[in-house]
Amino acid sequence: MKIALVGKGGSGKTTLAALLIRRLVALGRPVLAVDADINQHLAVALGATEAEAIALPALGAQLPLIKNYLRGVNPRIASAEVMIKTTPPGAGSRLLRVVERNPIYDACVREVGGARLAVTGPFAEDDLGVSCYHAKVGAVELLLNHLVDGAGEYVVVDMTAGADSFASGLFTRFDVTFLVCEPTLRSVGVYRQYRAYAREFGVRIVVVGNKVADEEDAAFLRAQIGADLVGWMSQSAHVRAAERGETRPISALEPANLATLDAMRAVVDSVVKDWDTYQRHAVEFHLRNCAAWANDRVGGNLANQVDPDFRHGPEALPQSGKLPASTP
Repeated sequence: MKIALVGKGGSGKTTLAALLIRRLVALGRPVLAVDADINQHLAVALGATEAEAIALPALGAQLPLIKNYLRGVNPRIASAEVMIKTTPPGAGSRLLRVVERNPIYDACVREVGGARLAVTGPFAEDDLGVSCYHAKVGAVELLLNHLVDGAGEYVVVDMTAGADSFASGLFTRFDVTFLVCEPTLRSVGVYRQYRAYAREFGVRIVVVGNKVADEEDAAFLRAQIGADLVGWMSQSAHVRAAERGETRPISALEPANLATLDAMRAVVDSVVKDWDTYQRHAVEFHLRNCAAWANDRVGGNLANQVDPDFRHGPEALPQSGKLPASTP
């Protein structure tokens, strides 16, 4: 299952993402973690030092490698140069598994705190005033478009804060999106904004409360959120220790907070995968990007990259990187 964590800045979504990842790893579940936030803090939250986090290879720096590998022998994609962030897979494309050896993972994925982690890379000084951060997360969108996650496998993505998460089709790439909500009117307002954006595309928004100090805070969230609220994280000595650089075993997390992580996992595990809708959304946003900017930039009709006969999902894996026998 593909999972996103979103929320307003300062809501604690990166901390919650790290706790969920560590819980899944402790349970022996295959996990691929991705830091797609403009502020790259997930590695440190998982236990890396600042120096180790800075040294991690960035997905954005390997975009030519990623494009060349994923396009495989797809005849609809003439070169990596005409492959954009929304290009969907088709016959001949290479698909990824959550756990496998491939050139992209070799170049970009490293183990941090027991989890396999990929990072987009920070918003650098050279980007100021001239670059859009969403170009950096294009590598993440490409990976998710081509990734086949099986039963009991998890891809956990820490998204950028605020409504910027909806500035590209990336928000449709998840089976469940957890919105981290503090017990404040401002944070609840962000939830309602997210819910309105997501409704059109059938994106499932589930709320996890955070920084809940007492029953009054919990009652506020229950009243404001209703059925979308899966649980909440209370103030935690475990988390405060992590913020001081002391990484304790996830089993030492307070029982109520551990129960919230398990409730999140139960929500994810209850979802029925819909690969046809997943591919349909990928195609829809690809066509939107083609019309908005990509055709003009490349000088061609990139809508032709869409393979109308391609069926995404586990049944496509045997043909990964191969052309069907019937293809000329």
